[in-house]
Amino acid sequence: MSGRYLGLDTSNYRTSAAFFEDADHWRNEGRLLSVPQGERGLRQSDAVFQHVKALHGQIAKLGAIGPLRAVAASVTPRTQPGSYMPCFLVGETVGRSVASLSGLPFYAVSHQQGHVAAAAFSAGVLSWLRQPFYVWHVSGGTTELLLAEPDGAAGPRLTIVGGSQDLAAGQLVDRTGVLLGAAFPAGEQVERWAAACDHPLPPARPKCRDGSFSLSGVENQVQRHRQNGASAEQLARFVMDTLANALARATEQVLSQRPLPLLCVGGVMANRALADGMRRRFGAAMAAPALSGDNALGAALLAKIREEGLNAI
Repeated sequence: MSGRYLGLDTSNYRTSAAFFEDADHWRNEGRLLSVPQGERGLRQSDAVFQHVKALHGQIAKLGAIGPLRAVAASVTPRTQPGSYMPCFLVGETVGRSVASLSGLPFYAVSHQQGHVAAAAFSAGVLSWLRQPFYVWHVSGGTTELLLAEPDGAAGPRLTIVGGSQDLAAGQLVDRTGVLLGAAFPAGEQVERWAAACDHPLPPARPKCRDGSFSLSGVENQVQRHRQNGASAEQLARFVMDTLANALARATEQVLSQRPLPLLCVGGVMANRALADGMRRRFGAAMAAPALSGDNALGAALLAKIREEGLNAI
């Protein structure tokens, strides 16, 4: 028996609600949290307050979705022990309350698992959840190359096999954008500047070993180039070209050890130049831009898998 599933996600910068029934019947609604001009992020207490005010509005936008079979919410950033952020308590509390009042099962999932499920759906490779594959999760707070493996209805099981050891790609992009006067989050403006660059600077080449690299030194190079008179377009292109090189080298190193299909997800991976490069070089499957960033659809999808099993997809 099929049915509809409610998913909730209250991440660090987006409030989301979604329902999923099948490939033709789903909807995701989300809104960015408000970050003051010139700031590079939010304190968790501010994020929690904004989620409390915004979540009911996103649920209301879903409309009358009919009887539900189960509810799921992102309750942690990752599935690893000790992974915790207070902002996820908002979605978890609302989700558990809806489930209790309706006599429905509630499923706790990780934000990262939701990213992977939504990306696989939007890229048309949902069946990959039944097999091992790699995932680049590149966002404002995460730059991780993951091995995704099926774990029955609890899956996907995610293991870090590469990525940045310090600064996340999205942090580098946002800090560069704010330095240049863009509003936070700055990804879209940085992408526009980079695309308009006619005289690019040579990109940096962070050391990469066994799929892992460091980006903290790149931020220092951005500041030096800025002091030497580089334009916004040049700095944006420098950052994006540097990220493209680092991601490509890490991917090559990991694929050389165990060749598997590759899926890319995350707000930074929605950048057209990065996405095109990963497609051309590695044949990567890409999440659609609307579902590449934070969303609740992945949680709703995982509720369906928990309730109906992997064969339901």
